[in-house]
Amino acid sequence: MTKDRLSKSDIKKVCDILRRDDGVGANDYVEQLSWLLFLKVFEKVEEQLKEFSDAEGKKYKNILDQEYLWSAWARKDWKDKDELTYFVNQKLFPYLKNLKGTPEKEKVSEIFRELSGNKIRSANNMLDVIDILDQIEMEHFQDTHLLSQVYEEILQEMGSEGGWAGEFYTPRPVIRLMVKVVKPQIGESIFDPYVGSSGFLIEAFDFLKEKNKIGLREWNTLQKKTFFGQEKKPLPFLIGTMNMILHGILVPSLKRTNSFMEDVHNLPESSKVDVILTNPPFGGEEEAAIQNNYPLQVAATEGLALQYVVRKLKNGGRGAIVLPEGQVLFGGGTFKKIREEFLSKCEVSHVVSLPKGVFTAMGAGVKTNLIFFSKTGPTKNIWYGEVEGNFTRVQIIKDSDLEDIYKKLVKLELSDNSWMIDRKYLEENDFSLEPKNPNKLNSQKTHRLGKDILSEIGSQLQKSMDILSEIEKIDVK
Repeated sequence: MTKDRLSKSDIKKVCDILRRDDGVGANDYVEQLSWLLFLKVFEKVEEQLKEFSDAEGKKYKNILDQEYLWSAWARKDWKDKDELTYFVNQKLFPYLKNLKGTPEKEKVSEIFRELSGNKIRSANNMLDVIDILDQIEMEHFQDTHLLSQVYEEILQEMGSEGGWAGEFYTPRPVIRLMVKVVKPQIGESIFDPYVGSSGFLIEAFDFLKEKNKIGLREWNTLQKKTFFGQEKKPLPFLIGTMNMILHGILVPSLKRTNSFMEDVHNLPESSKVDVILTNPPFGGEEEAAIQNNYPLQVAATEGLALQYVVRKLKNGGRGAIVLPEGQVLFGGGTFKKIREEFLSKCEVSHVVSLPKGVFTAMGAGVKTNLIFFSKTGPTKNIWYGEVEGNFTRVQIIKDSDLEDIYKKLVKLELSDNSWMIDRKYLEENDFSLEPKNPNKLNSQKTHRLGKDILSEIGSQLQKSMDILSEIEKIDVK
């Protein structure tokens, strides 16, 4: 029986199969499933490209030779199962790593050079995985967002074991909301400096296809001049590249580099972009040498990211960024200076506060906010909206959960869960962007500001240090 998507039980079965293989560790599950799934779906990509060429009266030249297509080797009746392992290791991978001649071939080659190779030692295990994947027969494979769905499921299934669950995945409903609000246009350059699995770029691509009539000129613009991304880590870079190709962006303009290493003091205008959509890494720290690339030096990655996106945007450009609720939103010292500069250079139009559980399914329990802005500062008034709902690993956020806040955002509607603040409020409150719903404040006797909580924590910590110091002075016999 065929189907158009993998179920959660299918993903669990695949993980169980990979878990029992001697060559596959917990951190290998996504990579090993990815290359198999990529080759499975890529055959559909080739079929669609051929249809496009036929419609234009052009002869299509396959990217992959016939014998290396999924249907040729994955569906073959391997009498000697060891021959399958030999074919994959000694023929398939060397062929894919050495593809050349066209940009499309070289991009596929780049993907397989990034891979650590086939780690599934047992031919029986590989055939079991192939059998599960081969049940997928999608007529409109791009519309299924197959890879996005698979990655979400496998990250939830294996995140705690692999240790990287929330590292490069943003829930798709959150991304779609951000894209809808920013409204990218054909002809604009769209950039994600922390690209992960390329979710923002793919959703922007789908948005542009849905909102515009796409002819040959527009198609070429979308393919070559629109989407750009950077990613530090090899696995997210690999997944992001595959994901873009399978969604129709055939030669992704992705670079494997650490965006934080770029000196932002004097960025050339030619390197700047029209739109930035991103979820930067937070909770991490960068060393002093990297901090020197920024006017306001701070170790926290979210503080560096906010400075980076401001300088990477063209004047008049716009963007949206996911930021954690913490120092970067309401802390003092350097964080306050970063916000003051941000609110001076950029006009922050909207802030959407998400419940703490939104990222829990991906292994990250931190509360987050979506900041929408344009490089047309300074900020005058900010509309705040508070998404309501209880989200967990099981109860994940859906598009319907964000409909109410989107409708209110578009109209700048004021309600029990939406409000406005002005420039005077910002200046009187250390340029804090902390979402404090005044409607809830009025119904409560007390409300503690984030900076007050941090101050008390600092005070209690100092008391603890003083006590420890006194204990150390005691001469224990």
